[in-house]
Amino acid sequence: QLQLVESGGGLVHPGGSLRLSCAASPSTLEHYAIAWFRQAPGKEREGVSCISSSGIGKTYADNVKGRFDISRDMAKSTVYLQMNSLKAEDTAVYYCAAGLFEICVTFEETESKAWGQGTQVTVSS
Repeated sequence: QLQLVESGGGLVHPGGSLRLSCAASPSTLEHYAIAWFRQAPGKEREGVSCISSSGIGKTYADNVKGRFDISRDMAKSTVYLQMNSLKAEDTAVYYCAAGLFEICVTFEETESKAWGQGTQVTVSS
């Protein structure tokens, strides 16, 4: 059974940083890509970043390239999203999702096999 648990959200000033965590079972990380999505109030959910099951392939949405970094620690069975230079428009509920490699290419929600419960990120002065 796929189970994902996000943590690390919070309130941060513009220009600040946060690191989100997505905990999963070791077998989940070995067999599935893990993608981060976010949903702002009144907007559709959008893909943010993704890491392949090998840990080698990484993709980013254009609006976070150069500011966000995705990584994973297999010993802790956790995928991280390091978010730097945060902007007000980064405010959203952030979700991690497990899927086959295609999710890293398409960022289509339908490619997800499982979702976490979400963690709120608020960027405000």
